[in-house]
Amino acid sequence: MATEKEKMLSQKPYIASGKELSKERILAQKACFQINSLSPELVKERNAILKDLLGSFKENFYFEPPFHCDYGYNISIGDNFYSNYNCVILDCGEVKIGDNVMLAPNVSIFTAGHPIDAEKRNQGWEYAIPVTIGNNVWIGGNVVINPGITIGDNCVIGSGSVLTKDIPSNILAAGNPCKVIREITEEDKQYYFKKRKF
Repeated sequence: MATEKEKMLSQKPYIASGKELSKERILAQKACFQINSLSPELVKERNAILKDLLGSFKENFYFEPPFHCDYGYNISIGDNFYSNYNCVILDCGEVKIGDNVMLAPNVSIFTAGHPIDAEKRNQGWEYAIPVTIGNNVWIGGNVVINPGITIGDNCVIGSGSVLTKDIPSNILAAGNPCKVIREITEEDKQYYFKKRKF
């Protein structure tokens, strides 16, 4: 019979309150507490804790504390990753992040969810559906990425967006719910903000 962790990792309904998952969440919380308590200049020390916490990472990454996650081991980040203040990743399922990804403050990535039915929810059932973010993606402040979302390469997600559907590559998207605004084109290379040219 599958453990609750095995159910969680295979996208099946599971109960998170058992000993194994509770213990692993406490370990991640302790690591996040250490990360968030270090003096700002102690980047090497902070990164050493992150390297123990994360599932996989490449050479260059930077997290502005505070940072919070559920387990840590389900998070993989690519090269040249940057997360601004107050990033929250509920990584009950896998969170795969490509190269050259920037997260503005207060970005929340949720793989965890609960049933709509109140009776099932009150029994403690939850689920975890992976989130994937491609390469060269900029995610604006206060964005919420819900379970099961894929964001393609070279996208910009506007501030305050709530993602409930996948976003294809090379797209500027924003809103609640987040929608495609337009394709990103060669013309965008001329501008740094609206119609202000480099």
